[in-house]
Amino acid sequence: MSKKASTEGVIFYNPFISKVIVTSIQTKNLELSISLPSKEGLSVTSQISILYRLDKTMVQKVISTYGLRYESIISSIFRSASSDVCAQFYAKDMHSGMRSKIEQSIKEKMGTILTSQGIIIESVLMKSIQLPPGLATSIEQRLQAEQDAMRMDFMKQQAERQAEIKIIEAKGERDAQKIQSEGLTPEIIKLKSIEAFKLLSDSPNSKVIITNGTAPFLITP
Repeated sequence: MSKKASTEGVIFYNPFISKVIVTSIQTKNLELSISLPSKEGLSVTSQISILYRLDKTMVQKVISTYGLRYESIISSIFRSASSDVCAQFYAKDMHSGMRSKIEQSIKEKMGTILTSQGIIIESVLMKSIQLPPGLATSIEQRLQAEQDAMRMDFMKQQAERQAEIKIIEAKGERDAQKIQSEGLTPEIIKLKSIEAFKLLSDSPNSKVIITNGTAPFLITP
């Protein structure tokens, strides 16, 4: 087998003593359905996508070592790496924001074995997680409780804001009344009474005005 791989151009070879092996160096997607162990000993079913490609400078080594059925090697190494990694996490972690950390850890563990062999792991994606029924129900209830608590906190904050607004409005009205009452001196009250008398006298309607000289009391017939 030639130690040099050709990626383009015309290839000359002797068909009687040699043959051309064609394989892709583009990114491929290997999909697996696997049961993963958790830290508490539960089994979590997951649909996995492994994105990988061959190092074009090491294609000859991959084929000479594993043949063209190297995906079975990737699958086996993944199963070992994922079991080691997932056993360090709780089942609920695989269904939360910890998922990306689990994926990255599996990718790195696979890479320590496969990269030197000419297989580059680009991504490990846990596309779906199927938790045990009891645990799934428990997580849903916890999430619902958290949402209810957040909603109650929001309603409480809104009520507190409304109360603060009413207190501010009441204080403003009280201050305005205080300022107005403090400004009503006897002279101002007398002036206001004179203005009221004038307005009443200008009215064409018949009326009876009773007054003590300070404040008018109007009687209309």
